[in-house]
Amino acid sequence: QVQLVESGGGLVQAGGSLRLSCVASGRTISNAAMGWFRQAPGEERQFVAGISWTGTSTDYADSVKGRFTISRDNAKDAVYMQMNNLKSDDTAVYYCARSKYIHTRRRTTEYDYWGQGTQVTVSS
Repeated sequence: QVQLVESGGGLVQAGGSLRLSCVASGRTISNAAMGWFRQAPGEERQFVAGISWTGTSTDYADSVKGRFTISRDNAKDAVYMQMNNLKSDDTAVYYCARSKYIHTRRRTTEYDYWGQGTQVTVSS
């Protein structure tokens, strides 16, 4: 079993920044790709960013490309996402997830462990 705990969410004004963290316990996540997803009220959970198991390959949704940066520290079993120039459309609950694969994936069905989520609210 893998437990994932996200932190770093909060309320920020448009144009501001936040850094999300996701720390794993129970089993290492160093041998799996990781991803960040988000879900706004009434909407489906959507892919935001992914990183390969080595951290050498990343993938971003078009809506966040150039503003968000995903990274990982396998020694700490942690994944991060720096979010800059936040917009009101970024408001959602953000989830960290561990992929079943070593390379980045975009579908929720390709992930087997999920955190509880952290709320990000961007005021305009």
